[in-house]
Amino acid sequence: MKGTRAAQRYAKAILDLAKEKNTADIVFTDMQQISQTIAKSEDLSDMLKSPVVNSTVKKASLKEIFKDAGEITQGAFDVLVENGRINILDLVAKNYIVRYNTMNRSQEAVVTSAVPLTAELEEKILAKVKELTGTGAKIKNVVNKDIIGGFVLRVGDLQYDASVSRNLNRLKRELKTNSYISSI
Repeated sequence: MKGTRAAQRYAKAILDLAKEKNTADIVFTDMQQISQTIAKSEDLSDMLKSPVVNSTVKKASLKEIFKDAGEITQGAFDVLVENGRINILDLVAKNYIVRYNTMNRSQEAVVTSAVPLTAELEEKILAKVKELTGTGAKIKNVVNKDIIGGFVLRVGDLQYDASVSRNLNRLKRELKTNSYISSI
C-alpha cells in the first residue's frame, strides 16, 4: 500500500514525542477518533486524498473537525500538510494505534459471532487470548448472522475459526471429494 512506510515513520515519531511529553494516552484517543472519523466519512477521506483541494483547506478542515485534539495531534496535522503527506493521515493514525498497543502490551481481539457476546463469554475469550498470546486484549464484537453460530476470533495475525458456517463448508467439500457420494 502506497505511503505505508512513511505512515510508520510518522506514527513512530508522534509516539516518541508523545511519550517524551507524557501524553501518549491523549494522542492515542485522538488517533482512534481520527481513524474512526475517516473510516465513517467517505467525503473526508476523498478530500484528504484529493490533489485538487488546497492543503490549507485540508488543514483548516482537520483543525475544525478535530478541534478538541491535543497539541501533538494538531502539530502532526501541521507537519503532514507541510510535507505534502496529509493524504496518509488515516494510515498514520492506524499505525500509531498499533504501536501504542504494542508498547502497552495490549491488542484488540475481534470476535465475530452470530449474536452479541455476553459478559461471561467475553471473560472466557479474554482468558483464552491471554493464554494464547501472553498479553491482554480489548474485545471488539462484530455481529454477523452469516456465520450461523459459533465464533471467529482474530488477534493480530492469529485467527481461530469455530463457526458453524466454516464447519458446514468443510463438510460440503468433503462430501464433494468423496468418490462414493459424488457418483450417486
